[in-house]
Amino acid sequence: MTAPATQKRVLFYVQHLLGIGHLARASRIASALAEADFDVTVVTGGTPVTGFPGPRVRHVTLPAITSGDAGFSGLTDIDGNPVDDAFKDNRRDLLLSAFRECQPDIVIIEAFPFGRRQVRFELLPLLDAIAATQPKPLVVTSLRDILQERSKPGRDEETVATIKQYFDRVLVHGDPAFARLEDTFPLAAEISDKVVYTGLVAAPPPAKPQEQFDIIVSAGGGAVGNALIRAALEAAKSIDGTLSWALVTGPNLPQSDFDEISAGAPAHVSVFRFRPDFASLLAGAKLSVSQAGYNTVCDILRAGCHALLIPFTAGGETEQTVRAERLARLGLAHVLTENDLSAESMASAIRSALAANGKPPHGLDLDGAGRTAEILRGLL
Repeated sequence: MTAPATQKRVLFYVQHLLGIGHLARASRIASALAEADFDVTVVTGGTPVTGFPGPRVRHVTLPAITSGDAGFSGLTDIDGNPVDDAFKDNRRDLLLSAFRECQPDIVIIEAFPFGRRQVRFELLPLLDAIAATQPKPLVVTSLRDILQERSKPGRDEETVATIKQYFDRVLVHGDPAFARLEDTFPLAAEISDKVVYTGLVAAPPPAKPQEQFDIIVSAGGGAVGNALIRAALEAAKSIDGTLSWALVTGPNLPQSDFDEISAGAPAHVSVFRFRPDFASLLAGAKLSVSQAGYNTVCDILRAGCHALLIPFTAGGETEQTVRAERLARLGLAHVLTENDLSAESMASAIRSALAANGKPPHGLDLDGAGRTAEILRGLL
């Protein structure tokens, strides 16, 4: 199927390894591009997730890889086997084939080279192929607002060199009034001519909730929210039983844990694996209890409800802690650390958050998906 001559073609590469945050944000952007009359092909290489990348886009799936653990220390296939060179070569060839078939005007690569170094075995050949193409497509990286701190010497310099060699723009999906690239990337000044802020990529305002809960507890799409959900369940047993609770465990919680949590829930607590109306549930809630991932925080800011955030810190992750602490300083969230997480501390933190009055106001730009489409149209 060939795009109409008036449509500009976009190839959008996204690789999720542990949770689904990267995929969810990329899907929101891809949807906005499609609505802006771009012809969009999304290439994914992680575990399949129902509903993503969404309608109105072509979807190319590479053989799935995932992170071997929460510290991103190795890559495995969908069956848990370490990936070998033949597996990597096959993915590289499939990605190059997708690029040649798409013949894009713009290539968007999510996270790389600021992250996703694990897949440079296929991304560097892709970038070389793009550089050799005439006319050459625009190349941009799609980047969240707060980056993971790098501890290995030379990594930031390597990132800058790759940006200068291959990329036309660095699209930072954030509001510079909240976080700037230089806050978490020390060498940002060296690529400042390429950096463009889009605003936060939040979903559109949600529909009015068809069902209402006072407290929404969510663990996102990742596999690391078990302790959060269990602490919330115990806290619910000690807090005012007239409040209604929804525990949304996420798709990756083992079935045995889901069954155990469901069986132990009191009458005022409902347990769900997934709620497609999650954003609208937040709009009707008194409090959201969650990790501090980018997409969940965007949903909370859009809904305007109070928030208790428990930032994910496994494997030395710092990004969620930085986000949560900044929101707390603005009066937009309460924070409980993973190290302090227990049924008792959860109950205490929830009581404190519920005592806050009114909906927290903010002026943060949440229209990053639509703005990304406008920016790319302007670059063309």
